[in-house]
This record gives sequence, C-alpha cells and structure tokens, in this order.
Amino acid sequence: MQSVRFPLLVAAAVALCSLTPLSAAPIPEETPVPDTLDLKTAIGFAINSNFAIRQARERIQQQDGVVIEITSREIPNVAANGYYQRSDKAISQSFPASDKYWAINLTATQVIFAGGGVRSAVKSADLVRAAALLELKGVINNALLSVRTDYFDVLLNREKIKVQEQNLVLLRQQLKNVSDRYEAGTVSSFDKLQAEVAVANAQVPLITARNDYRLAIESLRQALGFTNNKREFTRKVPQVTGTLEYTPSSFDLETVFHAALNNRPELQGYAKLTEAREKSVTTARSNYYPNLSLYGGWELRKGPANNFSDSPDGFLLGLQSQWNIFDGRATQGRVAQAKSLLAQSRLTQTEAQLNVEVEVRRAFSSWQEATELADASQKVVAQAEEAVRLATARYDAGTATQLEVLQSQVALTTARTNQLQAYYNYNIAVAALRRAIGLTDEFVSN
Repeated sequence: MQSVRFPLLVAAAVALCSLTPLSAAPIPEETPVPDTLDLKTAIGFAINSNFAIRQARERIQQQDGVVIEITSREIPNVAANGYYQRSDKAISQSFPASDKYWAINLTATQVIFAGGGVRSAVKSADLVRAAALLELKGVINNALLSVRTDYFDVLLNREKIKVQEQNLVLLRQQLKNVSDRYEAGTVSSFDKLQAEVAVANAQVPLITARNDYRLAIESLRQALGFTNNKREFTRKVPQVTGTLEYTPSSFDLETVFHAALNNRPELQGYAKLTEAREKSVTTARSNYYPNLSLYGGWELRKGPANNFSDSPDGFLLGLQSQWNIFDGRATQGRVAQAKSLLAQSRLTQTEAQLNVEVEVRRAFSSWQEATELADASQKVVAQAEEAVRLATARYDAGTATQLEVLQSQVALTTARTNQLQAYYNYNIAVAALRRAIGLTDEFVSN
C-alpha cells in the first residue's frame, strides 16, 4: 500500500495547482495612429480600437468564464483535504491515546443526477454566450456606422471649405474688376461697396466650415478610439483621404425587409436569450428533485506513531444524495421568477422585431430621398456654373448688372453645397440601410 501513496500525493498536488486562478489577460497596446486615413483604414482601426467593440469582446470573455464554471459541474471534481489537531490525551479518540491527530484525503465527486439542472444550466450558458457573440456583431455594425458617418462628416466639411474658398476667389475677382472699373469711372461707388460687402460676407461661412471640419476630426477620433495616453494625437493628426462620391445602388423594400428579419444580429441574439430563459426554467425546477453523486478517493490517517510508515490508508467509494423535501417554497419562487423572465424575454424579442421593421422602412425611405436628391443635384450644379459664365459675360458686355453676377455666384455656391450634402446623405443612407438589414460592413471579412 505504501507504493501508491507517493503517486496519490503527487495527484493531490496537481489537483491543488489546477485550482490556482489564471492570470488576467494583458491589456492590448494602443494601435499606432496611421499617417493617412482612408475609409478602409478607418474601419480597420475602429475594429481594434473602438471602445464599444472592445467592451463587447470582453463580455464574451466573461461569458466564456461562466460557461467554464457551469460546465465544471458535469465533470468530476477532485479535492485534496488535510486535517491536523492537537488535544489532551484525556479526550483522545484514538488507541492508544495520543495528543495529535491528522489525516490526508483525496476525493473525486461526480454528479449523476440533478433533476436535469446541470445539463439545462450548461445549455443556458452556451446560449447566452452565443447571444453575446451576436451582440458583438451588432455592436460592430453600430460602431462602424458611426465611423462611416464621422468619416463622411470630415469629407463633407473639408469639401465645404473648398467650395467656400472657391466662392471667395470668385467674389474677390469680381471686386477687383469692379474696383478697376470704379477707378476708370465706369461704375458707381455703390457697385464697389456692394462687391466689398459680398467678399466680407463670404468670410463667415468659410470660418464656420473650417471650425466644423476641426470638430468633425474630433468626432472621428472619438469613434475610432484614438487616445491621448502617449500624447501622440496632439502631435500627429492623420491626413484623411478620399472624396464624397455618388455610386447609385439598388434596393428592394420587400427583399431588405425579409433580409433584416433573418440577418439582424439583435433579433438572433434575443432568440438565443429566450431559449436560454427556457432552459433556466428547467434549472429552477430541478430543485424539486434529489441530487445524487458518486464519490471515491483515498485517505491516509495517523497511526499509533507520528510517521507515515505505520499510518493506515485505503480507498473509499460511495454514493451521496440530498433532497430538499421542503425548502419553505424557495424553489417555487425560483420557478416563478424564471417563468417571468422568460415571458419578459419573449416580449422583448417581439418588441425588437417591431423596432427593426420600423427602422428598415425608415432607412429605405431615407435612401429613396437621398437618391432623388443626389440625382437632382448633379444637374443643378452644371446649370449654376453655366449661369455664372453667362452673367459674367453679359456684365463684361454691359448688358447685365453686378447684382445679377453676385446672385449667380451665390446660386452656384448653394448648388455645390447642396450637391455635397446630397452625396453625403446618400452615402450615410446606404450605410444606415445596410446596417438596418444586418449586413456586415463591406471592409470587414465575415
């Protein structure tokens, strides 16, 4: 019997070591700020650095731990125990009497029957983890929509600066022409004053556009997850590249409607949570039944002397059971709570489906409006540019007034701004409709 003691003690040590908690995962280092930032790079940066996405990933890690914890009830649990006591020999229970007593045992326990509670708890944890994965997908879709929106905000405000600068150049040229004519005595001082006021007024939207651009950069930085821990961003601002483009897309309401109901990760996640709640009811009901476990192990007890050589040891095997015949209706209360949570989950799932239906219809309507405005804006800009050319030529020929030239220039600036806004709205509408359908961003591999 002595030959088996050392291996069993080693097994006990291994079991104790396996209970040592794992060290926490290291916090990932910050992603370096890129030199240039196009849309694809922005999406990739956000996948790694956006805080909402990172938190959703950590919730999956948390749920992985829950699954491991609950699954541990399905496999044998091994425990090593030790006991040492000193007492008066007068109350010693050993023979011959001794003032010391000690024992070492290694026991493995396996649950055989628990009323279906263990299996249902494990299945519920797996379903909650699946729901967490779907939640991550939804978080990614929402976060990347914000990144696209903020990225297009930067492009929009940058292009608005260019439009206002072009407008200011035209107005300054007009002011120069009027000033030359005023010096030649062919126009009145009123015409010159009118041109000067137009140049001064053009400064205001340019200043506003530049400020909007700076604010858009900050919003994009927040969506991407740029941080100032190393003060890198204060020294380095990436150059945002790209332009607002209009590439017509085709969507069908019935198709996108059914696609949303099938693809939206939020709806799939709520379905998983509802199924998990159903398993939770089974888990709660399992307390009505007795628990039955099988245990076995090895024990070493103190012998007549205080050494291992004369200490008796041996194996043990047995069954243990516990049945709460009356627990003060605690189990009944747990079952009622589980059923209520299941009913709430079903209501939440139905409400989420209604919200998705409304969201899809609104997104589709916004896409239709944006498409029509983008188409119309292309024609208006071409007409406004021709109007400025004709007004300038007529003014040079003396058949038009300066007011007509200024009005045509204002109309051109408005048309260009409206076109930029229409292109921006269209790109945002397409991205919002894709998210409403449940499609992953085109720059993210599934």
